[in-house]
Amino acid sequence: MLYDKMLCEDLIQNVFIRLFENLDKIRDKERVEFWLFTSIRNEIYSYFRTKKVHVDKFNVSDSAEVEIDSGEDVELQVELNEIRNIVLEELEKIPLDQKEVFVLKEYGQYSYKEISELLGIPEELVKSRLHKTRVKLVSRLTKKII
Repeated sequence: MLYDKMLCEDLIQNVFIRLFENLDKIRDKERVEFWLFTSIRNEIYSYFRTKKVHVDKFNVSDSAEVEIDSGEDVELQVELNEIRNIVLEELEKIPLDQKEVFVLKEYGQYSYKEISELLGIPEELVKSRLHKTRVKLVSRLTKKII
């Protein structure tokens, strides 16, 4: 979402500092991951609001960090990387509320109930947003491929 590794690390560090400062105030210690997610999400939103930042989708500063194992098929790795970039590019065009649910489910491996609790929305709305996002992605990706 930020496309800046250093900025991400700074924001995450700020959230972890707040976590340790407020650890005694957190009621349910078993649910710290939800507190972290919500806090990091709020930190990112706050950053965008205060800085009026526009995301640079074509930032190539992290390209040196691409690692390809010499024991694996390089061609396959390149193709997978291209597909990943296409999916991420199309995901950026989807509304934030739908993208958030998709990322939490597909990349975060959260259950519908956990996503519902994290975002403070009904579980049925989570399922609906996830379905809409998947349909949009499939539609957009098939148009791009064909």
